[in-house]
Amino acid sequence: MSAPVTLPDHRTGTVDSGDVTIFYRHFGAPRSDARHFEAGGGTPMIVLHGQSYFSYDWIEIADELACDPAAGREIIAMDMRGFGSSGWSPSQSYKVQDFAADVLAVADRQGWDRFILAGHSMGGRNATYTASAHPDRVETLILVDYSPTNAKAGSMRVMNASIDMPDSFAGLDAALRYFGLDPATVEARKRARFEAYLGTFDGNYTVSRDSYFREVFRKIRDEGIKPDHGADLWACLGSVACPILAIRGRQSDMFAPETAEKVRATNANVTLVEVEGGHNIPGDNPAGLIAALRPFLADPATRV
Repeated sequence: MSAPVTLPDHRTGTVDSGDVTIFYRHFGAPRSDARHFEAGGGTPMIVLHGQSYFSYDWIEIADELACDPAAGREIIAMDMRGFGSSGWSPSQSYKVQDFAADVLAVADRQGWDRFILAGHSMGGRNATYTASAHPDRVETLILVDYSPTNAKAGSMRVMNASIDMPDSFAGLDAALRYFGLDPATVEARKRARFEAYLGTFDGNYTVSRDSYFREVFRKIRDEGIKPDHGADLWACLGSVACPILAIRGRQSDMFAPETAEKVRATNANVTLVEVEGGHNIPGDNPAGLIAALRPFLADPATRV
């Protein structure tokens, strides 16, 4: 039996927003604590995960950035509505405006007038809209392997994986096998991650994500009905007034090189950086992601 995984210490909290309760993880000393300024006292930061992920996937990255001696800051990684430990919307309110309201609810709970906003994949979509619609609140926008147009190969992969996933698994080992991992040899850290990712209902394991998102994919594949996200995301990206760091995974099947050039051309505030890794940069190459983030966060002169 593998040893238990020890994760960095952090606080957790919840805040009501619309028809859901949002769960978040809070890293770094609060501004009311003198240690906050000893650690750099930088602008606080909120992180939004991707559709196949949740706040748990950002624990170690957020902790390292929060404790950076050159530019430490408070960081919150939140579970978006419909994901992880956050509530599922009874009214299926999942447009970008709803996600933006959740971000502001979390920031308001902390008393943060302005903050850095980072989003991976789907989280990037919601972050882009939030920065566009609320320029007085978002100081810097960070997009991790996100663009308003996904590459076809990656889109098909994510769509089919979501639709074809079983409703539940008989146990954690069965779930690990489904995701291509051998329960007998899987790393303890990966096992702990999937145990956190899968909720237990009536003795079975299931992904902690509202089935609404599966049905959205099903309608795309089977009926050709594309979802209404609530805004033109290319227009939103073009209107963002703050500095933007766009990080592309060099092996990503979701963020194509030609689309990266379009992102850069859409807004003069964009700094585009490539790092080794696929679409899941936080999981594939956390060290590379942190290395790309640090200079942008620490030195305003590096921002466009």
